[in-house]
Amino acid sequence: MKKVVWLLVVLAVLAGGLFLWHERSGPTPPEKITLINPLGPLVIPVTGITSQQVKGETPINVQFWKDTDEAVAMLASKRADFAVLPITNAANIYAQGIKIKMLGVHEWKVFYLVAAPNMSFDGWKSLQGKNVYTAHGRGQTVDVLMRAALSQEGMDPDKDVKISYAPPQEIVALFKAGKVDFAALPEPFVTLAVAGGKGNIVVDFQQYWGESTGKPERLPIAGLFVTEEFMSQYPQQTKEVAQILDNSTSWSNQHIDQAIDLAVETLSLPKPVLKSSMSRVDFHYLSTQDSRAEVEFFLQKMKELYPKGTPKLPDKGFYAE
Repeated sequence: MKKVVWLLVVLAVLAGGLFLWHERSGPTPPEKITLINPLGPLVIPVTGITSQQVKGETPINVQFWKDTDEAVAMLASKRADFAVLPITNAANIYAQGIKIKMLGVHEWKVFYLVAAPNMSFDGWKSLQGKNVYTAHGRGQTVDVLMRAALSQEGMDPDKDVKISYAPPQEIVALFKAGKVDFAALPEPFVTLAVAGGKGNIVVDFQQYWGESTGKPERLPIAGLFVTEEFMSQYPQQTKEVAQILDNSTSWSNQHIDQAIDLAVETLSLPKPVLKSSMSRVDFHYLSTQDSRAEVEFFLQKMKELYPKGTPKLPDKGFYAE
C-alpha cells in the first residue's frame, strides 16, 4: 500500500514539474517568421534583414506586397505573422475585424506633390478641375491628406478634382508623357518623376502637416504590426522581431550605399535616383510606447479633416503594450 502511495506522489510531482516547465517554456517557437513589406521606399529599412546583416534566433522571411488587398489577404489567411503597413490602412484593417497590433512606427517623411512643367501651384485651389494621380488606392495616407486639404479649402475632392489611382511606376510613366497634371507620390518615385526637368515638387506633405496642426513636420506614415494571435502565443519572438526591424532600420541609415544597392535589386530603379531621393526621406524606429500619442493624434485629425478616410478610430487594442 505504501508503495502505491509513494508511486502516486512521484507521479504527481512529475506531472506538476511538467506543467511548470510547459508554463515557463510556452509553446514551441516557430521555425520561421513571415514579415510582409510594401514595395516602394519601405524596402530600404528591411535591407538589413533581407541581406542577413541583421538577424535574430528565428529566421525572418520577408515577402513584398503590391497593394493593401494583397496584404489583408495574407494576414486574414494567416500566411503572414508581421506586416509593415501604412498607419491609416492598418487602422481601417483593424476596423474590419482583423486583429493586428501596432509595435512601432519607422517611416516619417516620404510624400510630395509634383506638378507638370506647364502647371502652376498657388495653393490647393490650383487643383480645381485638374487631373491628380496618387499611388495605389483610396485611403492611403497621402490620399487622405490631400482630400483633407481640399476639403478645408471648401472643395469637394470627388467633384472639383479628378483623382485617379494607379501603381507609382505607371503614374511616373504617365507624368513623363505629359498625361498627368499633378501627382501625389512617395519617394523615390517623386525623384523619378521630376528627373530631367520633367516637373517640380510643389508641396511637402510633411511640412503641410506641421503648418496645419502645429506639430513637428513629420507624419507617422507606416509601422510594424503583428497579428494578435502570434503576439499572444509568442511574446518573446514578437519583441525580437520588433528589435530586429529597429536594428535593420538603423543599419540601412548607417550603410545607406549598401542598402540602396540591395533595394535597387528589388525595386528595379536607377541607383542615382534612389540615392537622390533619400534626402527627402526619414526612417527611424519608435516603439508604440514612444509613438502612440503621435499616432492617435494623427488618426484623430485625419478623421476630423476627412471622415470617410478613417471612418472608425481604433480602440486601445490596436496598440501593443
